[in-house]
Amino acid sequence: MASPHVVLFPFMSKGHIIPIFDLARLLLRCGISVTVFTTPASRPFFSDSLSDINVNIIDIPFPQNIEGIPVGVESTDKLPSMSLFVSFASATKSMKPDFEQALASFSPVTFMITDSFLPWTLDSANKLGIPRFAYYGMTTFSLSLMRSSGHLLRTELSDDEIFTLPDFPWIKLTRNDFDSPFREREPKGPFFDFAMEEAMATSKSYGLIVNSFYELESVYVDHFNSKFSPKAWCVGPFCAATAPLQQRLEKPSYMKWLDEMLEQGKSVLYVAFGTQAEISPEQLKEIKIGLEKSEVNFLWVVRKSIDEINDGFENRVKNRGLVVTEWIDQREILNHGSVQGFLSHCGWNSVVESICAKVPILAWPMMADQHLNARMVVEEIKIGLKVETRDGSVRGFVKCEGLEKPIRELMEGDKGKEARKKVNEIGEAAINAVKEGGSSWQSLNDLILELTTRRNV
Repeated sequence: MASPHVVLFPFMSKGHIIPIFDLARLLLRCGISVTVFTTPASRPFFSDSLSDINVNIIDIPFPQNIEGIPVGVESTDKLPSMSLFVSFASATKSMKPDFEQALASFSPVTFMITDSFLPWTLDSANKLGIPRFAYYGMTTFSLSLMRSSGHLLRTELSDDEIFTLPDFPWIKLTRNDFDSPFREREPKGPFFDFAMEEAMATSKSYGLIVNSFYELESVYVDHFNSKFSPKAWCVGPFCAATAPLQQRLEKPSYMKWLDEMLEQGKSVLYVAFGTQAEISPEQLKEIKIGLEKSEVNFLWVVRKSIDEINDGFENRVKNRGLVVTEWIDQREILNHGSVQGFLSHCGWNSVVESICAKVPILAWPMMADQHLNARMVVEEIKIGLKVETRDGSVRGFVKCEGLEKPIRELMEGDKGKEARKKVNEIGEAAINAVKEGGSSWQSLNDLILELTTRRNV
């Protein structure tokens, strides 16, 4: 009998693509053949990243002449502004004929895993009789809270008024923990319409694939699967299943700098806010002051130069701080022996990678599901602390002192030590989950057995 064949189609964004690379490795480890879809501009990134494994990579044309989007932009991290997201995501629908033609041309597909931001792939899957799983780059914790709170977000609660949910009375939430437009009393507009289309396609799919593991959020996995459908399958963390990086011939300069810190017995705070966050010049200024006043060693990764105003910051911190604007390997940094803390936006990939590297988090959520992830990190699994906003609001401006104090606490204080101890325990559980016999390993095998049995009936 031929081995199972799985198609993966990630959304065109690095934060969505990289976990799918890890998932491909996880599937190959289970004896499954894998085909991955991408676009021509992203093909080199896919080929380079997957050069060590045997996967079939197919690129299909990305639509051109989208209003507001420069020609050749085929990934959200290249968009001039995230306000163009819905236009970009909606334009992917025109890839459908090429996707279906490619699917029909090769060996039978056991099932497909496509990004939840590609809802139109459900129709393609149904046409060809292929079970479709929606990939969600978030937790069942977040999914459960989002689904359970809808009616409360339509009430007259103010944005920072605390409320609890009947199903989870121990969790304190505010409207501001939820992304716009869901916290609006009468949600509407292109983003809301797109989100509803996404939710509808997910509800009619075979299941959800979640980059998490049962032991991390068992209460929420059980709740979600008892109250909602289709079923959420936790088969992660994907990154825990990936072999360590091969030693490169020439280390990048930032890794050499971390080596020097380690040789001197110095701990480093890693600072990164993902590829999508748009930080104002005023907020950047406060970050610089906060890092400088904290007196901790830090490696700060930014998308573009922070010296729009040349204030001499990099020169003043040159003995203990490094600012990097190049593309870095975040996992490599988090696994470095000198890195003992992570100031993070709490995108779920970053949280998972921090857990697997056993590094505690200083949470500074900015958009999407990040506020709920921060709640989970700080209050639920207690592997981190949170920055302090000026007015106490979830989405408030952070002054330098609201950063300096928690940075010191994370790196040197008792609460930091407790978070470090907790993340060590959870990190071990994460690694064990994807090992043979672990909960995620078992879940993936159950899923494959269910689908192969269904195909052979």
